[in-house]
Amino acid sequence: MIDGFGRTIDYVRISVTDRCNLRCVYCMPEEGVEFVPHEDILTYEEIVRICRALASLGIRKVKVTGGEPLLRKEIEILIRELKGIDGIQEITMTTNGCLLEEKALSLKQAGLSSVNVSLDALNPKRFAEIARREGLEAVLKGIESACSSGLKVKINCAVWETLQVEEMLAFARFSVDYGIAVRFIEIMPIGCANACKTEGNGPVLRFFQEHFDGFRKDEKVHGNGPAIYYTWGNGQGCLGFINGVSHCFCSSCNRIRLTSGGFLKLCLDGSEGLDVKELLRAGISNDGLVSLLEQGIKKKPQGHHFKEIQRETRGNMNQIGG
Repeated sequence: MIDGFGRTIDYVRISVTDRCNLRCVYCMPEEGVEFVPHEDILTYEEIVRICRALASLGIRKVKVTGGEPLLRKEIEILIRELKGIDGIQEITMTTNGCLLEEKALSLKQAGLSSVNVSLDALNPKRFAEIARREGLEAVLKGIESACSSGLKVKINCAVWETLQVEEMLAFARFSVDYGIAVRFIEIMPIGCANACKTEGNGPVLRFFQEHFDGFRKDEKVHGNGPAIYYTWGNGQGCLGFINGVSHCFCSSCNRIRLTSGGFLKLCLDGSEGLDVKELLRAGISNDGLVSLLEQGIKKKPQGHHFKEIQRETRGNMNQIGG
């Protein structure tokens, strides 16, 4: 599928719920969160039908997200159904990892290939400050379970305010000890994250360049996304940097998003899209669905406007799909 700017769109991120068992400060408020009513959340059958239509248009990779996707009952059923769609080559997931220990093996057996675990601190106190909940031990057990189950694991660390030297060193040691890539992701000014001060990834990258011998780009292929990876020393550790704000990569963006409420969102920073749930529940035919999805994707905007406009109305990440 080629959009209006010549980009190949082959990746969809699907939020299966806007609910979460953490309350990370950059993602959602601690209290008073308004969730999508259960009857308005896409069913598994609806998600699969949408994915079949998207696959016919060239979507090849699916990322299951939330909120926290492992809160959705019997999520393995959805993974298995998505994996069985003709044309879909890869199913992955982003999770906070709290429930991963008990789910990792069944997810792997259902067809999941990898998980990105959102983990912003390796110090229990700092973890609780950011997540507004305790749970670091459960996350670490989930990571170990995922690795032993054969899932590929990557860590996503949000960079906001100033990442302390001790935390940067801890993540580097973690990458070496576990053989897992740790990616530092610039916080995007969306919803609650507007209140988080950030200098982006520049200072973090410079720290490693100045203090790690042989710090260099890692030429291995670690995934399909925009991260730039580095290693050092004997090459055991791997750190990635996703610089979506400071170094816009919109010109090569290959993704669309489907919210848990059934809205096909064409750009993280924008209202453009299509209410697919409304079309489904109004009885649209399969051919009609494919046609409207194709027309919608061709209208994907050229890029975000994070630097130009600071809006409070984008919604929080748990609503959009992290």
